[in-house]
Amino acid sequence: MQPMQFGLFLTMPAPEPRPAAESYRRALEMAEAADRLGYSHLWLAEHHFTNYSHSSRPLLLLTHIAARTQHLRLGPAIIPVPLHHPLVVAEELATLDVLSGGRVEVGLGSGYQAYQYERFQLVKGETPTRDDEAIDVLLQALREPVFSYSGAHFRIARTALVPQPLQAAMPLWLVVNSSRRASVEKAVQRRANLFTGVLEPISKLTNVRRQYPDLAQALASVRIGTQRPVYVAQSEAEASEAVEQARWNGRATLRLRHDMGDVVDGVVPAQPFADEPSEQALRDDFLVVGTADECIHQLRRIQNGLGCDYFSASFWFGALPHEQVMASMRRFAEKVMPVFAGEAATQARKAEAQRETMLAW
Repeated sequence: MQPMQFGLFLTMPAPEPRPAAESYRRALEMAEAADRLGYSHLWLAEHHFTNYSHSSRPLLLLTHIAARTQHLRLGPAIIPVPLHHPLVVAEELATLDVLSGGRVEVGLGSGYQAYQYERFQLVKGETPTRDDEAIDVLLQALREPVFSYSGAHFRIARTALVPQPLQAAMPLWLVVNSSRRASVEKAVQRRANLFTGVLEPISKLTNVRRQYPDLAQALASVRIGTQRPVYVAQSEAEASEAVEQARWNGRATLRLRHDMGDVVDGVVPAQPFADEPSEQALRDDFLVVGTADECIHQLRRIQNGLGCDYFSASFWFGALPHEQVMASMRRFAEKVMPVFAGEAATQARKAEAQRETMLAW
């Protein structure tokens, strides 16, 4: 398992109507700050037609961000495969890879919002075999200079992608259900890293490396990543406010995921559910909110429970003011990330000492 890395995950929500230019300005400022502060990745969601997210064309926005950053790995998390032709996605990813100097990673999945499927004249979950083939086409286009494909849904004559990506093997991440072996196996066969453990309570995460010991060799080179809302607070009042803002995201996600309640002109209903967990329950088992030490504790629980070596912090959620989001990002970089970097350095020194001892014998 690699040392823990930390990146950003953005959906760009707008619970109350805001100018689109403001949302994009916020995203750009966060990206530039993340680049300076030592975050490893920036991921943009892809959602359509609601105030849950202004990130409807993540690859377009990432191309702009690439010109404003130098170090961040950049990627969509995730591209809903059923909504696109795979060769269009492959061309856009390759273009972004060239323009960013080879900094692209790609996240793929199915998406979960029936609302957006309907507006693209599609039915969510109706095309699993087509989507499976689409991923194969996309990977061949990115990984092979010249390729062809013959399947039930796609028949592509000998083709060369133009432009070619700079990276010979652009890192791939697939959304998997870690409790479903077939999901994990398919990702490993595709030489993909795993995005998982986003919805489960922290106390019930599944560590795939322990869950499937017979896949240990194949999983040894696989990265495991996850994400949660994060707020590094300076007071209990700040932490409580952050939890309330996270509730908006939770309510919107549940309504869109399970098609609960009508979206009116793109606005997701935000009324509370009858059985919502308490603030303490959310802080204990779903969020990374609190002092720096409390955030470190939660992250260690996630790291141990999931076996992950990558974590995306979702700093911008609900209607949290931009200044607070930026301050939380800085505190996380200054007070949380160095703890994990120090632990990784200690482990590396121990491993080197053990190796030298073995060589001495």
